[in-house]
Amino acid sequence: MAKATSLLQTRAMSRLIQPVVQYLRDTRAELRKVTWPTRQEAWHLTLIVLGATAGMAAILGLADFAFAEIMKQLVLGSWVGYVAGLVVVAAGVLAWYLIQRE
Repeated sequence: MAKATSLLQTRAMSRLIQPVVQYLRDTRAELRKVTWPTRQEAWHLTLIVLGATAGMAAILGLADFAFAEIMKQLVLGSWVGYVAGLVVVAAGVLAWYLIQRE
């Protein structure tokens, strides 16, 4: 009886472990198919990513600064703020119109 229980437990464990083992084998097989970049290619791609990140950070920083200034002028009641706010709203409406037109 003990042997039968042990055999059942072994088969149950095998059914639980088998998918994991198969997954690891499949993963290893796929990783062997990968064409890894050379050191020089990896370095160039890294520089591209860093450049794009720095560029987007600069653009978003300038946009944030501009919108903060517009809001400050609007809160202070300056005519510059009203004109800038009007320009932003007009640009938003124009963008919405162009997107809807396509």
